[in-house]
Amino acid sequence: MNKTLLTLAICMLCSCANQTQSIQAETTNLSSGINLENFSTSVRPQDDFYHYVNGKWLEEFEIPADQAYYGTSSILKKKIEAQIQTIINEVAQHDQQPGSAEQKIADLYRAYMDTEAIEARGINSLVAEFNKIDAIQNTADLSEYFGYADVFSRAPISFYIELDDKNSDQYIIFMDQSGLGLPDRDYYLETDEQHTSIQKKYITHIGNMLSLAGIENAQTKAQEIYTLEQFLAKGHWDYVSNNDLDKTYNKMQFEELSTLVPQLNLDAWLTHAMIDKPENLVVLQPSYLEVVNKAIKDTPLNTWKVYFKWHLLSNYAEYLSTPFVEEDFNFFGTVMSGKTAQSNRSQRAIDMVNRKAGELVGKLYVQHHFPEEAKAQVLQMVEQIREAYANSIRNLDWMSNETKTKALEKLAKLKVKIGYPDVWRDYSQMDIHGNDLVAMIIETRRFYVHRGRSKLGQPVNRSEWFMNPQSVNAYLDPARNEMVFLAGILQPPYFNFGADVAVNYGGIGAIIGHEMGHAFDDAGSQYDSDGNRSVWWTDEDLKAYQMRIEPIIAQYNAFTVVDGTPVNGEMTQGENLSDLTGLSIAYRAFKANYSDDALIDGFTPEQRFFIARAQVRMRKYRDEELLQQIKINFHAPAEFRVNGVMRNMPEFYQAFDVQPGDGMFLPEAERIKVW
Repeated sequence: MNKTLLTLAICMLCSCANQTQSIQAETTNLSSGINLENFSTSVRPQDDFYHYVNGKWLEEFEIPADQAYYGTSSILKKKIEAQIQTIINEVAQHDQQPGSAEQKIADLYRAYMDTEAIEARGINSLVAEFNKIDAIQNTADLSEYFGYADVFSRAPISFYIELDDKNSDQYIIFMDQSGLGLPDRDYYLETDEQHTSIQKKYITHIGNMLSLAGIENAQTKAQEIYTLEQFLAKGHWDYVSNNDLDKTYNKMQFEELSTLVPQLNLDAWLTHAMIDKPENLVVLQPSYLEVVNKAIKDTPLNTWKVYFKWHLLSNYAEYLSTPFVEEDFNFFGTVMSGKTAQSNRSQRAIDMVNRKAGELVGKLYVQHHFPEEAKAQVLQMVEQIREAYANSIRNLDWMSNETKTKALEKLAKLKVKIGYPDVWRDYSQMDIHGNDLVAMIIETRRFYVHRGRSKLGQPVNRSEWFMNPQSVNAYLDPARNEMVFLAGILQPPYFNFGADVAVNYGGIGAIIGHEMGHAFDDAGSQYDSDGNRSVWWTDEDLKAYQMRIEPIIAQYNAFTVVDGTPVNGEMTQGENLSDLTGLSIAYRAFKANYSDDALIDGFTPEQRFFIARAQVRMRKYRDEELLQQIKINFHAPAEFRVNGVMRNMPEFYQAFDVQPGDGMFLPEAERIKVW
């Protein structure tokens, strides 16, 4: 996220803030912003719009060996990575002022690239951490390490500090289920051939990692670890239950925890988790704590010790010598995601620096690559889409005036952040220096956890961002009632500063509408204009709303991927609804602010709008990755985020003359319209 030359470079960086407005907004060399080369000549838009727009690319493109999927976002990420690589290379070539952003970035990058030092250390960088685990002699010690592992590795229970869902003016502690090495509980509980194969390979992988670390009887201990994780997995709540805001909001006094986990010394646990004893906290999955308590009671200390060593190895494998890196990749990269090769070390180093020093890199990135005029144009689009949404609310025939008033108030108070933070994160307390990579990573974990824990009891920081500006992403935070659009996504093909208005509305406009739609989806609709969970709908309106969104679950349940595996319509409901809302509202804003009907590239403005949406969702998956995403991702696969949405929109039928019998046709009575 940053960097440059010593004297000259530092001078250049210092002047960048004043030069930002001179950065030229990037545009493609296409007349409309549409990439016609990706179109299929054998698919009709009326039958399969996603493959019509992206079919040639999907058929011909080979996913790079080091990627689990590839698509529009991947292409843009690669471009951003190359830009960041140039910045970091300049910084890393020179000594930097101690304590500066450049010094921290340079030392992190150099340490990752210093393979000679990494190979020489081998497992030695983790010896001190292993010694802490070996020192566990009783349940009191185990309580302490539960807290310590939550900070520096992985523990069965994790803590985080966030806004209280029912009082968004204060922070509160949340307790969450954790402790698994596989992505989800189902990987431990399913008994079909695919999952059984993964389970066996996972146990072998654990044993291989333990053996590399010099731990005796590695495969026997690997089975013990898996048995413990499987027991914890049985107590984990599934994704749908975890998305139920009523079930997961369990506020209790600190002392009440002792009834759920009497085996743990609560004071020791929290102290080593870097948390001051609170008056109250929110336990997301109370029944899971009882499972953890039983595991503590029934599991030998030696099993807990090797369990924690395994998770330490797994969490730090990337930063160890080659045998650990390769074994980690063979399982998580190849078995789980289908990759056949790792990214080169320099690319992995850039990714690591982005993760560990995100806003340090982001600040330098936007100074070099984000034009201020792009921010102004996107903000204008936000306000046009907000007005279109307001008009839609006003014209609803199923919502009462009472609820409309509150919905319009929430929409009006919805805050917008674009590009990058006004106040950058302070990294002065992150002590990065030297060339011991593992020690640096441990320090970054300490820094971020301490920063998060220290929020407790403090005024809410409204200027904080939760993703780095160079990320190709956007998000809505319902507890803050704010939308955030990162600099990374405000580039072609999502947003093309000089391109066709229709394409920009189908690209970034639909994403703006999507995030705005989250404020009123199945979860967001439970938060009021101040970000507090409260019932602001009348009972009748809430019933009418639920009746209108319910069919979207069945629609997406009918979509299948590899070997007939169905999409989880219930798990993806909120994202699917926001996809539909976002595209519909963006279309109305586009039509309200654009009157030219000129053909470009042979397409009408309305057609270009929908084409733009399809091209930004272009993505090709490996089967292993797609099957994993079906289980853990709240978003449906890319093609259904296009076809599944457009088949519900009458405007799409009009734009492409979709008729009964066409593949995209859905009887009018089955189409979903909420807003």
